[in-house]
Amino acid sequence: MASKQDIACYSPGLAGIPVAESGVSTIDGQKGMLAYRGMDIEELAEQSSYEETSYLLIYGRLPTADELAKWDEELRYHRTIKFRVRDVIKCFPESAHPMDALQACVAVLGMFYPIESGLNQTLEEDEIRQVYLRLIAKLPTIVAAHARMRKGDDPIPPRTDLSHAANFLYMLTGNVPSPLAERIMDVALIVHAEHTMNASTFSTMVVASSQADPYSSISAAIGSLSGALHGGANEDVLYMLDEIGSLDKAEHYLQNKLKNKEKIAGLGHRIYKTKDPRATLLQKLYHKLALELGEDPTYEIAKYIEQFSKETLGKKGICPNVDFYSGIVYRKLGIETDLFTPVFAVSRVAGWLAHWREQLTDGRIYRPMQIYNGQNNQAYIPIEKR
Repeated sequence: MASKQDIACYSPGLAGIPVAESGVSTIDGQKGMLAYRGMDIEELAEQSSYEETSYLLIYGRLPTADELAKWDEELRYHRTIKFRVRDVIKCFPESAHPMDALQACVAVLGMFYPIESGLNQTLEEDEIRQVYLRLIAKLPTIVAAHARMRKGDDPIPPRTDLSHAANFLYMLTGNVPSPLAERIMDVALIVHAEHTMNASTFSTMVVASSQADPYSSISAAIGSLSGALHGGANEDVLYMLDEIGSLDKAEHYLQNKLKNKEKIAGLGHRIYKTKDPRATLLQKLYHKLALELGEDPTYEIAKYIEQFSKETLGKKGICPNVDFYSGIVYRKLGIETDLFTPVFAVSRVAGWLAHWREQLTDGRIYRPMQIYNGQNNQAYIPIEKR
């Protein structure tokens, strides 16, 4: 039975409760800053690539030119998926959400690539590296394959002559993206790659702590990310913008939301009390993309919502988060709305794996306690007397 001290420490959702030590990333919610391994996200977005950023997150340092070249070469090699994984995708109902398909396929990967030596601190480095490479390289292929196969189309095989970002867009659309679209996709993957101890990262670590295989850990993370309060929020933003429809209807819609005390999609974050730095970066990307492909009609509505929130909710620290502009960027790139969260997973797998790597060195299974609030001393009543 929990003590009074235990009750005093109780925090719903573990809000504010440290559950691990980590050197992967850090956030300053008051200043709106995010850093991977101590490197500011804006600097990485400007100068790095997703391939390099994934190496940084997992190994804790920037690679040398030779290390990056080898990492990139191995990622390209591991892009293909086995035909039996494609056969599994064929069995999914056409109505299956892409996140459910992705979660199932990642779990399936674990059967094809078992960890022979067992999951512990003595796991061979080369075997761990193969886990990183397979998951980072194959998730885009799975997402793109399902996106096409659910419509009755054959999947487009990956190409090894394209970058990680360009190959992903190519497999989705069948067209090699322009240099600008490729770079914008690359930066979008960078800014979504890691974000400290959120629900999906915690899911990764809880499953990893039991020494389940890494594919189970990432599958669990994907399940957590699929929820509307986590990764699924980026879909909700576009649904909201489309529902509003035109700029002249925006204020009435927002006032009704406030009146009914309903959440406005894409606004607010547990940590950030100012505009999410990733939202700022994605907004800049949109402007570049609009110059090449034209304006998105919902962008003006989004800008109005941001200004409205600044005037009405800004003092409460409710500002645009990463989901607010990401959907508009993805739509301009030709990505379907229900693929936004899978794209999030394609990016975030690098961060999940970085935390998975840290969890391997801890070796302690998560076993939080609970506060029991049920009944006591209840007698069993025979069924004929109920």
